[in-house]
Amino acid sequence: MTEIFKGSFTQQEPIPQAGIDAAMAVLQHGRLHRYNTSGDEIAETALLEEEFAALTGAKYCLAVASGGYAMTTALRACGVGHGDKVLTNAFTLAPVPGAIAAVGAQPVFVGVTEDLVIDLDDLAAKLDQASVLLLSHMRGHICDMEALMALCDAAGVTVIEDCAHTMGADWGGVPSGRWGKFGCYSTQTYKHINSGEGGFLIGDDPEAMARAIMLSGSYMLFERHRAAPPPEVFKTIKYETPNISGRMDNLRAAILRPQLADLRTQCDRWNALYRAVEAGLADTPGLRLIPRPAKEGFVASSFQFLLLDWPADAVGEVIARCLSRGVELKWFGGAEPAGFTSRYDSWRYAPEQSLPASDRILAGIVDMRLPLTFSMDDCALIARIIRDEVGAVWQSGACADAPHAPVDMPAQ
Repeated sequence: MTEIFKGSFTQQEPIPQAGIDAAMAVLQHGRLHRYNTSGDEIAETALLEEEFAALTGAKYCLAVASGGYAMTTALRACGVGHGDKVLTNAFTLAPVPGAIAAVGAQPVFVGVTEDLVIDLDDLAAKLDQASVLLLSHMRGHICDMEALMALCDAAGVTVIEDCAHTMGADWGGVPSGRWGKFGCYSTQTYKHINSGEGGFLIGDDPEAMARAIMLSGSYMLFERHRAAPPPEVFKTIKYETPNISGRMDNLRAAILRPQLADLRTQCDRWNALYRAVEAGLADTPGLRLIPRPAKEGFVASSFQFLLLDWPADAVGEVIARCLSRGVELKWFGGAEPAGFTSRYDSWRYAPEQSLPASDRILAGIVDMRLPLTFSMDDCALIARIIRDEVGAVWQSGACADAPHAPVDMPAQ
C-alpha cells in the first residue's frame, strides 16, 4: 500500500504553559506597553532583552516588532540611506531585500553556492560596490565566517547578519549574530521561538545600538532599557535620530521568555528531526543533500535538498507527486513567486542583475519545513515518500538530459 503522510507542515507546538501564565499576568494588569510599568516593576521586554543578550554573549539587545524591522533598523543605524547600495544574498527571502528597499537603498545580489551559502568569490568581486553587507544565513546554512569577515574587514565593509533561521546556531563556537556589527533575529511563528511576530537586534557598538534604540521609538525613556548603552551615549544621538516606532510589547515578551529558556533543548529536537530526514534520503539517485561543515553548529527548523540540473517539469512533477502523498515541498526555482518562495529576479524594485551560476542552483532548490510537531517516525516516513517520488521521476527518463542521469536503469 502506498504510504501517505497525514501531518501538517504549518502546525507549531502550543505556547508552553509558563508562557501562557506570564501572558495572562500581563493581560490582567494591562501594562502591555514596554515603558508602562508600576513602581519598581521591570518590564517583561527589558528582562527578555537582558536574557537574549546573555544567551548570545552580546553587550546590548533590543526587542522589536519583527525581524524585518530589526534589519531595517540595523541598516539605518549603520547610516545606510536613499540611493546607497547594499550587498546581500541572491538566495534569501523577500524581507531581506525588502529591508534594504525600506531605507531607500538598492540591493546588490551576491551568488549562492551548491552548499546554499553566499559565494565568497562573487562577494570578493563585488565588495567595492557597497559599504554594507546584509548577510542572510538563509534556511540556517552558515558560510565560512572567518573567511567572510576577513574579506569584509579588509574592504571596510560592515556586516549585518540576518539570523532569522539561525537562533541558537554558531560557527566555530561563535554564536550566529556575533560576527557582524549587528545580529538580527525573528520570533515569527515559524522561527525558533514563537510570538507570532517579533524580533531582536544585538551588538556591541554603543553608539550604533543607541541609535537603534532611539529609532525603535524609545522617546527619552532609553534609561529604562537594561541591555543598553549607558545614558551618556544618547546625549547627542537623542537629538538627531528619528523615532520610527517598532517596539516589542510586554505581552509578546512574556510569551517568549520561557521559550528562550528552553531554546537549547528545542534546537536539539529540531536537529534530531533533520538528521532523521537526512538519513532517509542518503544516496537517493539524482538528489543532492547539503553538507554541514564540522565548524557549523547548525539549528534546523527546515530541510533543503537539490535536484540539480533537473528540467523544471521534472522538479514540478516531484513536488506534485509528494504533495499527493501529503508531503508539502516548496521550490525556489519557479518562474513565479509562490507562498514564501521567491528569488532575486522576482523583486523588481531592485535593479536587474544576471547571476547565471546562481540561477542553476536556485532552479534545483527544494525546501521543507520541519515543525516540532513531527515525530522521528514522521520524518522517516516523509523521507521514504520523497525518496520514492524522486526515484520514480528520475527513473522515468524525465531527467535524461541531466548530468549522470540513468540510462535504462532497472526498477528498484
